[in-house]
Amino acid sequence: MKKDEKNIYLDYIYLMDSLKEYASPKSKLTQMIKSGEVIKVKRGLYLPGGGSWYSQKTLANKLYGPSYLSFEYALSHYNLIPEKVQALTSASYNKNKNKQFKTPVGFFIYRYTNPAVYPYGIVRMEEDGSPFLIATREKAICDTLSKIRGIGSIKQLEALLFDDLRIDKNELARLDTAEVNFLAGIYGKKIISLVSEYMKRGG
Repeated sequence: MKKDEKNIYLDYIYLMDSLKEYASPKSKLTQMIKSGEVIKVKRGLYLPGGGSWYSQKTLANKLYGPSYLSFEYALSHYNLIPEKVQALTSASYNKNKNKQFKTPVGFFIYRYTNPAVYPYGIVRMEEDGSPFLIATREKAICDTLSKIRGIGSIKQLEALLFDDLRIDKNELARLDTAEVNFLAGIYGKKIISLVSEYMKRGG
């Protein structure tokens, strides 16, 4: 099978068409997966094997959707937390449930997000020409905090941000206060309103 550089992320229909000269395209695909020539990420989604390049970030968008990278992975991406995050965490509103995928090429986690919140604070980036969607810095913070309960004061918020989540204060100060305030109105959650209040105070 000839690899098309424009088709790094292969679907089943594309593969079946590429293998149509074989008596049994399905059997040939199974053989290619066993030999490592093709990597099966999940049913219907494949990658070329043999060390071919691909973007995990782009793959995260394609694996389950609609989705965009957020939560811990995005916080690490923006240097808001010191840890390098191994799992690719994303926000999605599909079927009102969380999903996880352990694949040969990484661990992908999808957390449910309210559809009313979903469209805002998403940017398109590229990794070596491969596009992906990721939360803005502000949206990543809001997504993360929206899953946490029991925070009712600025003092509790500060303890959560800097002690528990280990958010970098200097990076947090770079957040767009207007965007945080806008997102707080959409989320309608106390903890996000507290973040907005904290930002308005100047930290």
